[in-house]
Amino acid sequence: MPGTLSAHFSQCEPSAIRAAQIEFAKRQNPPEVINVAIGNVSLPMHPAMAERLRNLGQPGKPFGDGIVKYTQAVGTDEARSAFLNIIASSGFDTGGLYCQITDGGSQAMELCLIGTCGPAGSSERPLLLVDAAYTNYTAFAKRLGRKTVSIQRTLSEEGTFSLPSLEAIRQAMATHKPGAIVVIPYDNPTGHFYPQDVLIDLAKLCVEHDVWMISDEAYRELHYTGSSPSSVWCITEEQVPGISGRRISIETASKVWNACGLRIGGIVTDHPEFHQRSVAEYTANLCPNALGQHIFGALAHENHADLRAWYEKQRGYYAGMMQSFTQSMHEELPGVIVSSPDASLYSVVDVRRLVSNSFQAQAFVHACASEGSADLNGKPY
Repeated sequence: MPGTLSAHFSQCEPSAIRAAQIEFAKRQNPPEVINVAIGNVSLPMHPAMAERLRNLGQPGKPFGDGIVKYTQAVGTDEARSAFLNIIASSGFDTGGLYCQITDGGSQAMELCLIGTCGPAGSSERPLLLVDAAYTNYTAFAKRLGRKTVSIQRTLSEEGTFSLPSLEAIRQAMATHKPGAIVVIPYDNPTGHFYPQDVLIDLAKLCVEHDVWMISDEAYRELHYTGSSPSSVWCITEEQVPGISGRRISIETASKVWNACGLRIGGIVTDHPEFHQRSVAEYTANLCPNALGQHIFGALAHENHADLRAWYEKQRGYYAGMMQSFTQSMHEELPGVIVSSPDASLYSVVDVRRLVSNSFQAQAFVHACASEGSADLNGKPY
């Protein structure tokens, strides 16, 4: 007789961001795929990282003898310095910041949830999200037994996103008493860009209601509005008295650095005890990926001018792609609403003016993955 699954496993379904991939894999003799999910980056890594990848096993290099040792649980000094160098290259002060390396930004999300929010149903506080929210925050909260609550942003018919009023957010914090709010200044999945003044307003509410401010900055510098980059690390104590010691940023090698498969992330905070306790929690994982840390650590030695030139190159590539997509969607589907291509790598396509409220996005994606195809230059894809 087979074993009995836990209640959690019995209800598990694939993440929305991977469900179509799993469904497509079931097809018999599937057509060739054009990957249109640009969050799955297919560009080369930064040259300094690529150079380290090419030389991983060379004599005289750290892994030339074929030995791959554990690193410190907190991560190597070089990999941690790389994240701080990246933050500084955007013009932000890194004095007093503590950095921990994790297994991708995903592990960083989980540690932040554990460290700032308590189990659902207890007197501890939930995680406050901005809907539409990155789906894995909800998935990780469920896995860890944490509750989430949401405030709802709106998409106008012109394609611009807006947050609720500050008073509405204040009321949500007063009602739900969250332990933390997650903001994604270069938002996944909406492409919504949070300018610095919005982050400052949210930070004031965090201080007012004793809420941690978790800023997921995976896409920092990928913004296309002509504005300066925004960050939790650009909020000063003069602007928001009391903000110091309640800030966390989630960092990753995945997006700006085109290294999704390295699975290298980071937690940066200005709260020394949070850092200490987070590393203590992570010791059960032993250490992050040693090879990935070495490759990513190359960025600790890059000067800021070169890093800023890299950001400009990435922005040029993605801005053109997103603007082309937005224009083409309007041409192909008159009446469709497409979110303004302001930041990150994503667009929202809203069909409210084309179909009834019965439209099921999940069923549509399932149909595309299981039986959809298209011809391109006479060849099926």
